This record gives sequence, C-alpha cells and structure tokens, in this order.
Amino acid sequence: MEQVLRAGQLDRRVQIRRATLADNGLEQAETWADHGAPLWASYAPVGDAERWAAGQMQATRMARFTLRWSPFSADIDAKDRLTFDGREWTILGAKEIGRRVSVELTAVAGAD
Repeated sequence: MEQVLRAGQLDRRVQIRRATLADNGLEQAETWADHGAPLWASYAPVGDAERWAAGQMQATRMARFTLRWSPFSADIDAKDRLTFDGREWTILGAKEIGRRVSVELTAVAGAD
C-alpha cells in the first residue's frame, strides 16, 4: 500500500545548508551557505542524550524531519546540514520513504 504524505503534516520550515570551499588567500576553508529555498517538513523528536566529552557535559537532541520527495530533497545527504527553530542540525542520514513519497532525515543538534 502506498504511503500518503498530507500537506497538514508538513507544518515546520527547514533550511538546507551545504558546504562549499572558499579560498581566503591562505587556504581553502569550508563555509556553510543556504542551499535552495526553505522547505516544509514534519518534525518528530527522537530523544535527548547527555555525555561527558573533554571534561564537560554535552547534551544533544535527535529528531527526524520528513520532507515531500522531490529531486532536490532526494539529493540531501549526510554531507548537508539543516537549520530549524534557530538551531543548526547535523544530518546523520537520509532515506526515501515509499516510492518517491517522502524523504526522512535523521539529525542531531546541541541542546541549550
């Protein structure tokens, strides 16, 4: 049975960001810039985690973002990032749901 993604489920806006190399005169540095227009998405928190790293407590959030499938959204992968609700999220993985129905992104962000 084909999955259906209803427009009402896509109630959040996300911005995809992609890295490019910029020459600053001394070296090529990676810079992040908006890639494409903001997209409608659904947001589902997956969990929170806390761990010790370098002697400090670090908290992270994990979530799944679902986007309507398009050639643009199908090109998003773990080399990209997204911004949502004032945070930058690192994309861990992307997978197609259904046959060109939607794309699900799993991402993590530091918690405040």
